[in-house]
Amino acid sequence: MSGFSDFNLTAGLQNALNDLGFSTPTPIQKEAFSVICSGRDVMGIAQTGTGKTLAYLIPVLKMYQFTRSLNPKILILVPTRELVVQVLGEVEKLTKYMSIKSLGIFGGVNINTQKTAIYEGVDIVVGTPGRVMDLALDGVLRLDEVNKLIIDEFDELLNLGFKPQLTSIFSMMKRKRQNILFSATMTDDVDDMLEDYFDYPEEVSLAPSGTPIELITQLVYDLPNFNTKLNLLKYLLQKEEFERYLIFVNNKRMADLVYDKLAEDFEAEIEIIHSNKTQNYRLNAIRAFQESEVKGLITTDVMARGLDISNISQVINFEFPEQPETYIHRIGRTGRAGMGGTAISFCGPKDQNARLDVEILMNREIEVCEIPEDVQISKVLNAWEKEQKFKKEISRAAKKPKGEAFQEKAAKNKKVNLGGPSKTKKKTHGSVNRNLLKTQAQKKKKKS
Repeated sequence: MSGFSDFNLTAGLQNALNDLGFSTPTPIQKEAFSVICSGRDVMGIAQTGTGKTLAYLIPVLKMYQFTRSLNPKILILVPTRELVVQVLGEVEKLTKYMSIKSLGIFGGVNINTQKTAIYEGVDIVVGTPGRVMDLALDGVLRLDEVNKLIIDEFDELLNLGFKPQLTSIFSMMKRKRQNILFSATMTDDVDDMLEDYFDYPEEVSLAPSGTPIELITQLVYDLPNFNTKLNLLKYLLQKEEFERYLIFVNNKRMADLVYDKLAEDFEAEIEIIHSNKTQNYRLNAIRAFQESEVKGLITTDVMARGLDISNISQVINFEFPEQPETYIHRIGRTGRAGMGGTAISFCGPKDQNARLDVEILMNREIEVCEIPEDVQISKVLNAWEKEQKFKKEISRAAKKPKGEAFQEKAAKNKKVNLGGPSKTKKKTHGSVNRNLLKTQAQKKKKKS
């Protein structure tokens, strides 16, 4: 297929694509189109930045049939409110010339406003599992007419602990429906859910799970501590080539800490998003980044998941993620749409195992870079680093070989302690008790 015109789309949908300037489908859009249009269940595996959203929206909207019912016919579940806003935006763009009402629902806002919108009628709902389940349990959101269930970022939904909400939502829907599932990686949790709740979905895979994007240059620095990481980060961000970058950290506390330290020199150039920030703050931060009002964005994996932000020149892993698949997702934020990019990772003492897991997953080593001479290597440790170092030293001491006298004592103790409930032990234990009772009786007799 050479273009979207070969998909034989409806006039309204084709006109919308023309308005957006989309003429040629991406590989995942080509692969998924005919399979989704067949009505079969689909499991799509594709790296981020490959056009997954349009890969499921275009065929689903092509097959959409108007009804007078006020209840939704299409349900799209995503992990975060930011992704709800993004996917809803794509739906609205594609349905510009179609008689379709769409609605985004998520927590953190007035639920009554969402209830009112649902009562007025809606064809497509894009939502987070928690708020969708709440509205369904209240009897406001009817799911029994949904004939197409789409779950985007399936692996991340399960990683965030949404499995109970998902299974509850499944139980409220009719069994005869088409399930369209998209995921960046195929994890064990995803595989288990497919086996338990879906009927042999056909897999559409653009690349094997965990395959790195070859256009991305991957580099790693071995650094001794947090402060040296920070010194290197400040050094790199002063370079001209760092025009549009994402800085990934593993949790909210680290995000705040890195932002506070960078704000001393780069406050006008960076923003931060994580789940403790208000919805408006997060949306404004993402907008500022998308519109290049700021150069950098510090974020956790949860917040950045699925966000469509183009032309990112560098991804910086301030720390390695706990799951190696997450690393693949992070670096995939750059090198999108056939363009090159750079992924730079900082590897501290506690990152070593996570780094090894990533390299095993990719079946390749990440290129190691020398620390620039102008970067100060700090000897100052933060409180949590001192604690980690102390625990490591204790662990090493426990494994350290002891002297002969200690070994003899240990061997003797081992014989006694690990002998089990033998007759000898029982007899000894019993004789000790009898002697104790005898002594107590003698003392009592003297007093009397």
